[in-house]
Amino acid sequence: MIVVTGATGQLGHLVITSLLKKVPASSIVAAVRNLDKAKDLAALGVQLRQADYNQPASWDAALQGAEKVLLISSSEIGQRFKQHQSVIDAAKRAGVKLLAYTSVLRADTSVLGLAAEHLQTEVAIRASGVPYVFLRNGWYTENYAMSIPTALQLGSVFGCAGDGRISGAARADYAEAAAVTLTSANQAGKVYELAGDNGFTLSEFAAEIAKQSGKAINYVNLPEAEYKKALLGAGLPEFLAELLANSDTGVSKGALFDDGKQLSKLIGRPTTPLAEVVKQAL
Repeated sequence: MIVVTGATGQLGHLVITSLLKKVPASSIVAAVRNLDKAKDLAALGVQLRQADYNQPASWDAALQGAEKVLLISSSEIGQRFKQHQSVIDAAKRAGVKLLAYTSVLRADTSVLGLAAEHLQTEVAIRASGVPYVFLRNGWYTENYAMSIPTALQLGSVFGCAGDGRISGAARADYAEAAAVTLTSANQAGKVYELAGDNGFTLSEFAAEIAKQSGKAINYVNLPEAEYKKALLGAGLPEFLAELLANSDTGVSKGALFDDGKQLSKLIGRPTTPLAEVVKQAL
């Protein structure tokens, strides 16, 4: 039995889609906060169990009988470690044989602000004694693609990444890697640094939007504080504006560049190129 947490989220849903190509639906459990939002997963034959990162007591039942668990990191910045600890503790009580965790690229050395909770979680998993595998995911190219409508409207891509390169890959690539890991033997103790095959700068991202849309799009590099202010002005919540601005500054320092190609090796094919993600977004 494989349990996927956060299964109605964008990554979790894609992981289950990938798992269904490898194992019977009856062996997959989707742990979700809201059962009503997971009816499409139930229709695929996947078992649903209610569990909430903010309800520690819900995880014992959710992980009952689980052989492997994919702990997809919570999206609640500042609350993540406490939430993850509930799943780790339940996994230990359940005797889980493999706990996979979606961390961040080079979590142990990263300058990214969001890396701290990931590293805390990794340390806690190691200390728990539960066999683990860390999927240190780089950036989802979709993180930038979601800004394309604004770029088309304003004629510019805004950021504070300078000429830093981003080894982005599609969310589906990372989901497939998780599915491969969960269905392969001898994964305990492995740490994967996962990133796209070909990096891009935000100037190159803007040029790709311009090429495909036929509109003039340029990249405007701002100081971090100004970029955060612009994101807040665009209606983003404080935590997300802070995360994106800090991450762009990290990009300028090489935090999201990696040329090890572990992701494409794991999934057995090249990662999805920037041009394809832009095409889908357009």
